[in-house]
Amino acid sequence: MTAHEFSEADRKKAFERALATLRNEGEAVLALCERIDESFGQAVELILGCRGRLVVTGMGKSGAIGRKIAATFCSTGTPSLFLHPAEGVHGDLGMVTGSDVVLALSNSGESEEIASILPAISRIGARLIAMVGRPESTLAKYADVVLDSSVEREACPLGLAPTTSTTVQLALGDALALAVMEARRFTREDYALFHPGGALGRRLLLKVSDVMRTGDALAVVKPNVVLRDVLFAITRAGAGAACVVDDEGKLIGIITDGDVRRALLADENALHKLASEVMITNPRTISPDRLATEGLRKMEAPPKQIGEMPVLDEGGRPVGMLMLKDLVAAGIV
Repeated sequence: MTAHEFSEADRKKAFERALATLRNEGEAVLALCERIDESFGQAVELILGCRGRLVVTGMGKSGAIGRKIAATFCSTGTPSLFLHPAEGVHGDLGMVTGSDVVLALSNSGESEEIASILPAISRIGARLIAMVGRPESTLAKYADVVLDSSVEREACPLGLAPTTSTTVQLALGDALALAVMEARRFTREDYALFHPGGALGRRLLLKVSDVMRTGDALAVVKPNVVLRDVLFAITRAGAGAACVVDDEGKLIGIITDGDVRRALLADENALHKLASEVMITNPRTISPDRLATEGLRKMEAPPKQIGEMPVLDEGGRPVGMLMLKDLVAAGIV
């Protein structure tokens, strides 16, 4: 059927099919609430007590769901991998050990590929959790724990394509993974550790020392330097401010390029003033071991947002400069 043949009647039918599909799958997921019993708790306990890994397996559409479930477990603190059952019977069962727990997904529980690896899993000594639509199936009989993922009917109008059954598997897998995650007392910081490339990971893992400017990019001057030389120091560093330090190298003030401009507007001869006459005393500062997000909060705090903040060591000496634009570039903002 080409696009121009799609009639108003066809659009109405598509709309009705969408509603029917969503209602069917939504009702099936809600029906799971009535079937969550002690077997679910047993499954959580098995996974928590696993000294190896959670090995997820499934064939066809169940396998696709299994891959996602394995990924969810990995990112929430449970070492997990996916085993393709067809590859399992040709050597990949070698990845399964007696310390592992296997989570097998099958709506019928009679998939030939799944059935073929069940005796071997039993001999290896791995514990088996079955997520299955038929509690009397071969898969269920081999399992230590059975999670009922049965559905009354598929959303597919032909009753053939796995649709509602896979949605239920996905929801039940999420419920299992999150219950295990909570039981592990898995934290936001733990999650960030496994997602260093994501926004949450950057916010929770990056420290000030990771993003501050150091070395030649840090402008440092003495209080008796004239403002003209302070401006040169800022320019050479490609920075937005200079730290003013005493003879012991301790911070006593800061001069931003904005301070220089304002001084010149007030007095055209200001470039001959000493840094000590223009510097801001008691500026906001931070230590290098603090989270970059804390630095951002301090820079945005009232009464005025600032663009640069000195980073000091324990002795009060500047070791870096934290800049707002660098935090933006790092994805912290």
